[in-house]
Amino acid sequence: MTWRRGQTMPDSVSPPGDSSRARPRGLSRRDVLRGSALLAGAVPAAGLLSACSRPSVAASNGKPQRGGVLRVGVSGGSAKDSLDPHSPLTYPDQSRVVNLFEPLFTHDADYRIRPMLAESVEASKDGKTWVVKLRSGIEFHNGKTLDANDVIATLRRVVDPKAPTAGAGSLAMLDAKALKRENATTVRIPLKTPYALFEDLLAQYTLGIIPEDFDLKKPVGTGPFVFKSFAPGDRSTFTRFADYWRRPAYVDEVHILDFPDDTAKINALLSRQLDAIDNLPPAYIEMIKNQGGQVLISKTGSWSPITMRVDTPPFKDARVRQAFRLIVDRPQMVDQVLGGQGRVGNDMYSPLDPAYASGLPQRHQDLGQARSLLKAAGHEGLSVELVTSTGIGAGSIEAAQLFAQQAKGAGVKVNVRITDSATFYGDRYLSWPFAQDYWITRNYVPQVDSGSLKTSPYNETHWNDPEFTSLMTRARSEFDADKRKDLLQAAQKIEYERGGHIVWGFKNQVDAYAANVTGFTPNPNLPLSNYEFRNVSVSG
Repeated sequence: MTWRRGQTMPDSVSPPGDSSRARPRGLSRRDVLRGSALLAGAVPAAGLLSACSRPSVAASNGKPQRGGVLRVGVSGGSAKDSLDPHSPLTYPDQSRVVNLFEPLFTHDADYRIRPMLAESVEASKDGKTWVVKLRSGIEFHNGKTLDANDVIATLRRVVDPKAPTAGAGSLAMLDAKALKRENATTVRIPLKTPYALFEDLLAQYTLGIIPEDFDLKKPVGTGPFVFKSFAPGDRSTFTRFADYWRRPAYVDEVHILDFPDDTAKINALLSRQLDAIDNLPPAYIEMIKNQGGQVLISKTGSWSPITMRVDTPPFKDARVRQAFRLIVDRPQMVDQVLGGQGRVGNDMYSPLDPAYASGLPQRHQDLGQARSLLKAAGHEGLSVELVTSTGIGAGSIEAAQLFAQQAKGAGVKVNVRITDSATFYGDRYLSWPFAQDYWITRNYVPQVDSGSLKTSPYNETHWNDPEFTSLMTRARSEFDADKRKDLLQAAQKIEYERGGHIVWGFKNQVDAYAANVTGFTPNPNLPLSNYEFRNVSVSG
């Protein structure tokens, strides 16, 4: 059952049906039931500290404590979970990648590009050659020293035509055969065409650097944690990397546990089976605080769109897509689905990008115009299926259900189909005619490369617009920031008018953790401070 704002909290809240898929090993049915009692408010306000044998470090001296185990519940996951650093699909995949591997550059807590494994990057005048200087003395988990050859091996793996990874589309301009090691810490990266924002591509978390002899069964990276064990659909265990090139992690181990079900995940936090969880439904913010827990809220550019396949009826007709965008009551979505934890969207993504087209007219619900467009397209009384999943993250099902209610006003019947994470992100992922999904904060060009081109690995709307593609090609090679901005805003206008995404809002990232946990800070990237568990300490 779902608790919506304005409703009374039920006497008990427990997962519908069989919750075994949502339970980590060691968490019994009795524990889950105990968690349900906690969720219903049957413990004192200090509930999230009740299992601790000593007070929080934060309460004593404010300094992080060394040692212990951090147990994190992450939304989604299935038997198709992966440790592949270059193809993370779900939240659990992403949380593993961030802790095992590191890219050359990264986005910081202000979403500015910062060096990571690289010290610097310099482009040639024509923008077709980029020279990356690496930091010296960085070691992989197996003791191997980072070398320019490892960067070359990584980039070639990403774009391997026989087995392209998620980043292959973004690096289509890479001349992989001509990559050159100039010395141990210098690699020359040639491009087939100029790319003005190449540094931003190198900062994507899907481009973690791996050693030349990388083995996916025994994954080795340069990250703050070392692989110990992995059970797809269940949990991952990592240990502190003592020779990490920055300050090593505080905790000895991190256990990342899959939770396809929000209720079971919250129950496990409240019963102290977990120390932190991502994607807390906003409706539970006050309850977590009242139980003595902590809530982390980060303003992001994350978005959970409703997706329409532009190559499949009825959405092949742009008038139908326009009508569906006019069905949405965006403020109501933000208020009810996000509990006010977010802001209204305008069918465009990448709001943190300096080139974001903020001047486009804000769309508002217009049911009369939506009806008119549907009638003109020959789709009066349209009935469609909207596919959603618990694996998409907090609020996804509520958003689908609310959209279905709103659509009635335009004479549209929306049948909401709720699937588990394994089904949604299974064989039919990217082929659903009408569905939902989630995207994290990205700037516009990397986001387009990931999801809005014919060659994109995650082109969920099957968008392929020649005029749009031409503008993006010109923008990538334009080094004048003002001219590039004009090109990007022209491209955004095309997506705004005839694209396949309904971007109704941008959500604040809401996560939760126990009172004896310190180190989480707001971050616009991935959940739980970009899943950077190196900075987290657990006491008690």
